[in-house]
Amino acid sequence: MRISRSRKKRGERGLWQRRFWERFIRDETDYRQHVDYIHWNPVKHGYVKCVKEWPYSSFHSYVAHGIYPENWSDAVELFPAMAGE
Repeated sequence: MRISRSRKKRGERGLWQRRFWERFIRDETDYRQHVDYIHWNPVKHGYVKCVKEWPYSSFHSYVAHGIYPENWSDAVELFPAMAGE
């Protein structure tokens, strides 16, 4: 892999984005919040109106395993801060 002059100067190898920082999952609640956020992102960015419409999501697997109900994203009150973004 070719490494640019600016990356060499900073000691970067090019694998991660410059703004990347590592984040550890603290507990089960933190894990659930991260998974919810990932599933909600296509809705947040306007690609679909509800989570189940995004075909590339792991949400469908979570529904198949009984972790989420299929209409999970219909309850936008779960994400009041995200709904208006």
